[in-house]
Amino acid sequence: MSEGMLSLDELRAEVAAGTIDTVVTAMVDLQGRLVGKRFHARYFVDGGHEETHACNYLLGVDIEMEPVPGYKATSWEKGYGDFVLKPDLRTLRKTPWLPGTALVLCDVLDHHTHEDVPHSPRAILKKQLKRLEAMQMKAYMASELEFFLFDDSFEVANQKGYRNLKTAAYYIEDYSILQTSKEEVYMRALRNGLAGAGIPVENSKGEWGPGQEEINVKYAEALDMADRHAIIKNGAKEIAYNIGKSVSFMAKWDYGMAGNSSHIHQSLWTLDEKPLFFEKGAEHGMSGLMKHYLAGQLAHAGEITYFLAPYINSYKRFMAGTFAPTRAVWSFDNRTAGFRICGTDTKAVRVECRVGGADLNPYLAFAALIAAGLDGIEKKMELEPVVSGDIYDTSRSLREIPKTLRDATKLLDESAFLRSVMGDEVVDHYVHTAKWEQFEFDRRITDLELKRGFERY
Repeated sequence: MSEGMLSLDELRAEVAAGTIDTVVTAMVDLQGRLVGKRFHARYFVDGGHEETHACNYLLGVDIEMEPVPGYKATSWEKGYGDFVLKPDLRTLRKTPWLPGTALVLCDVLDHHTHEDVPHSPRAILKKQLKRLEAMQMKAYMASELEFFLFDDSFEVANQKGYRNLKTAAYYIEDYSILQTSKEEVYMRALRNGLAGAGIPVENSKGEWGPGQEEINVKYAEALDMADRHAIIKNGAKEIAYNIGKSVSFMAKWDYGMAGNSSHIHQSLWTLDEKPLFFEKGAEHGMSGLMKHYLAGQLAHAGEITYFLAPYINSYKRFMAGTFAPTRAVWSFDNRTAGFRICGTDTKAVRVECRVGGADLNPYLAFAALIAAGLDGIEKKMELEPVVSGDIYDTSRSLREIPKTLRDATKLLDESAFLRSVMGDEVVDHYVHTAKWEQFEFDRRITDLELKRGFERY
């Protein structure tokens, strides 16, 4: 067991010694956030670790925690009952940035049957991983998270209306050691905090925006990586709060600055740890299975985009010349492509999906990518020709990433493929989520409308 992770017996010892007195018991909601309860640690080890309950509206609310009408699974008409939160004790860990606190993630189960709630993000990913396991395979994933660091606290940012915020730097700091040294009070706390929570941190770096950071952690099996991703985002915010700063994982917080991405690296392995994407002697080391997997993701790129870009703001990131992709094509070591091949001719050869923003829900994104890749394998799809050069070039006729949430929602809704592998209930739930997000935006007055129209209309 890695440093920071806890068994139940180890937690009991910590509780007895008085070093841990609180256990955060959390599920992941539709938006990828941690929601749940804080247990007194003694109660948790004495029996609270078996299960607890929460209102099932938690998978039927929007980003503002507003109950959204129209869901089949939960509603006022159904009385907003309970579901079960079942702690997955494999995820039990210390959270060093919260004194005396441990954290455990939970599966969401039906209150009556104790089966997985189908539309819960963790269950959606687990379903695709079971498909992989039945084929004697498993997926390794790694998600690179970018975010902006601000000298303003969350409270001050709110009081400012999220305008005129002071980023932690005033010039582009991509790979800059000098500028990132200025930010080390926060970034060192983040690296060490995550490592102390059992998340192996590789490195951090400055990104292509003033105050923009990237945190990289070691790859892991898909479910473990999704868990790490959710904890990283929550921890990054809590650590920032602790020192009077704030961070944002918005895909595009400012029109004039770089967007925040979440590039997802993927490879398939046998259950006994043999790489399935690498074939010695094959061109670029890419196996036939890898080519089928990538072909499936390209074939279904439009249908799965919602799970990589779930908000109106997500689509503001897809701008030429910003290192964010605009075309769903593949290339070798080319940062203008939606899908990039890394580690050629080595056992580390892998697919990097560059479409997703830092606002994605990792469980949903991983599940959609795996599902699309498996469809390519099952149907032995032929990989289309590689694309090279400047993929932003608008004179080239290339498959485009959907330009708006409305476009992506339509593709999701009409996807017979996703309905077959995820189920109508799941797809309908997230289509409804997407349509509500669009509805809320469409009926609001934006700053741009006021600026352009208050006097000029």
